[in-house]
Amino acid sequence: MIFITGPLFAGKRDYIKTALRWTEEELKQNALWDVQDLAARWEDLNALADQLAEKQVVIATEVGGGVVPMDPEERRAREAAGRLACLLAARADTVIRVNCGLPRALKGELL
Repeated sequence: MIFITGPLFAGKRDYIKTALRWTEEELKQNALWDVQDLAARWEDLNALADQLAEKQVVIATEVGGGVVPMDPEERRAREAAGRLACLLAARADTVIRVNCGLPRALKGELL
């Protein structure tokens, strides 16, 4: 599995489409994105990570930067998203962080 992460609107989906020469339809068939939103609603993050790791590409937006929310539920969701990202990175063969449209390999090689 290839795990792509980075800030919101940083070019994550565009990068993977270009790197793998995928169309938008191929992206929809072979990848999942915005998986950080699933973390807050899932009881067992390990089971979620196992399920997501079956996809060829998983894309998550980083949500841990900036001001820590005052609302306890928002903090819990943010923590769950970060924990899920760690679990996905551990399961991935390749981890790439995209920022400002520029990819950086954190694990494995750039595509």
